Amino acid sequence: MIQKVTIIVSPPEANSEQKIRAYLSTYLKVNPKRIAYYQLVKRSIDARHANIKIQLTYVVFLDKYEPEKHEPAFLPKTINKKKQVIVVGTGPAGLFAALRLLMLGIKPIVIEQGKKVRERKIDIAQMYRKNEVNEQSNYCFGEGGAGTFSDGKLYTRSSKRGNIEWFLKVLVQAGANENILVEAHPHIGSDKLPTIIQTIRSWILDAGGEIYFSSKLTNLLLEDNVCKGVEINNKEKLFADAVILATGHSSAFIYEMLNNCGVILQPKGFALGVRIEQPQKTVNLIQYHGEKYIKYLPAAEYKLVEQVNDRGVYSFCMCPGGMVVPASTQKGYTVVNGMSASHRASTYANSGFVVEIRPEDISKHPTAFDLLKFQQQIENSAYNAVGDGLKAPAQRVVDFLNGKTSSSLPKSSYIPGIVSSSMHEWLPLFVSERLKGAFSKMQTKMKNFIDESIMIGVESRTSSPVRIPRNDETM
Repeated sequence: MIQKVTIIVSPPEANSEQKIRAYLSTYLKVNPKRIAYYQLVKRSIDARHANIKIQLTYVVFLDKYEPEKHEPAFLPKTINKKKQVIVVGTGPAGLFAALRLLMLGIKPIVIEQGKKVRERKIDIAQMYRKNEVNEQSNYCFGEGGAGTFSDGKLYTRSSKRGNIEWFLKVLVQAGANENILVEAHPHIGSDKLPTIIQTIRSWILDAGGEIYFSSKLTNLLLEDNVCKGVEINNKEKLFADAVILATGHSSAFIYEMLNNCGVILQPKGFALGVRIEQPQKTVNLIQYHGEKYIKYLPAAEYKLVEQVNDRGVYSFCMCPGGMVVPASTQKGYTVVNGMSASHRASTYANSGFVVEIRPEDISKHPTAFDLLKFQQQIENSAYNAVGDGLKAPAQRVVDFLNGKTSSSLPKSSYIPGIVSSSMHEWLPLFVSERLKGAFSKMQTKMKNFIDESIMIGVESRTSSPVRIPRNDETM
């Protein structure tokens, strides 16, 4: 007999197999000896109150346990060589598009402007040594996309994103820890993702697909307004039955190319602000209401949302036990992002803290490129505030609130280095005023959070400022 059981326990009890078995037997009203096996299928932490609770859902096997046999989540078909699709980009969208094509028996031809994971690692290390961005191989461009070296959190607010469980199972099949199938906010870790990405690459190649690196899309090949293929590196041409663009929002040149090809583009709201960093211990003490349960719990997260002047201001991509990294893709621009390794053991926590930007904030009649240009202008301002390669402008949040330049800065996880900057002077007024309003509200909600936080700029790649509308057939 198989039963599904949800129990709510304290953090110490959640770490005791004996307690868990006792709770399950009590819930099911059976002798503990009848429990042949139990498997955790979902876990979430409720830390809203001082009496922290953990909700655990188990599948319980009574009297006997016979493991179920499951087919692999990714199982390719024999490909029909007459059908092939070009996939542009090897971020999650591109890689999983290639996997789905192979499961349908269609050959994917994947092109990527950046390099393989191993070569990306070398290039990123060189970026730190040279203190300058590599415009073709960096934290955004290359095999696996931005997520490979900037966290790999797996979370969606949408309930209409397809089979999320299948997506997670494919990642586990590729080497991710099985706990991503269980956790409410699954996280792989930047230390694990490179190997997983390489495994997925081998699947695509072994199943008959093709992958080409250092192959930048430079044009679409159109015939009677139908895309027949792509041009690579301004010279080589590839043809296929269809083309999937999975280029990510940091490949700004793609929008220029699409505009030249006559594709309709629209301005789209996005969010822009800073990345805030503070000691992880401070976050733990605030979120877990003191030290009582800290040793039983993972590095604490937070999610902050405020309304200031009729506009949303919120935390984004929170990285407990993580570090801040350079995410610019062009020289003369400064962009930062966050990441965490799987163990989340860093002494720092960081999160984007951003203000909602609407098209009408920039222009009465904005074009598709107005918001993109605004985004780039702020990134350029952040660079000019320091003017030293990958080094980033920073300011104590308390000083930002008081309109003061920070006379000193605490240590930071940001390896290239931070430089004191009066960020309130060069951030757009409507952005800085809303950030100040949100930080002021937080002072009353999270004691010591603001006092120990610094701002590092800028966090500007939350989403694309350009929309490519779909037609009814592809909605």
